[in-house]
Amino acid sequence: MFRKFIYATGATWFLLPVRLSVGATFIAHGAQKLFGAFGGKGLVGTAAGFANMGINPSAFWAALAGCGEFFGGLLVLIGLGTRLGAFSICIVMIVAVLKVQWGFFFYPKGIEYSFSLLAGAFALLIAGAGPFSVDWGISKRIARSSERNKTSR
Repeated sequence: MFRKFIYATGATWFLLPVRLSVGATFIAHGAQKLFGAFGGKGLVGTAAGFANMGINPSAFWAALAGCGEFFGGLLVLIGLGTRLGAFSICIVMIVAVLKVQWGFFFYPKGIEYSFSLLAGAFALLIAGAGPFSVDWGISKRIARSSERNKTSR
């Protein structure tokens, strides 16, 4: 049952651009936090920033946020366990909205960017990956297996 939920997805094509853009964005943001890529601070700098915001133990939460973004984005981008990746991203974005940007709307500290990314990840959490994803193939295989099991009884 759980496996069906994780991989189940509809045939809606609008999910492809959402999935690709959200996935790529979070791979980049996670790489900033973990590796210092794309002008990021790396894990040590991210942990210091978390400590300044009162998020402790800062190294643990920085690593968790970076992994949630990077690996969640990777899962979403390729469409493998999309709901798990999207859930991870949603958690990170809820914390960002509530802890970092609450009370600000427009740039530079604005909530609107994180809120938009949260909305995209939440849409994928609800709908799944859609066609052109690994989840699509897995969900079809699960459905065929379920049908075979029903007919063999």
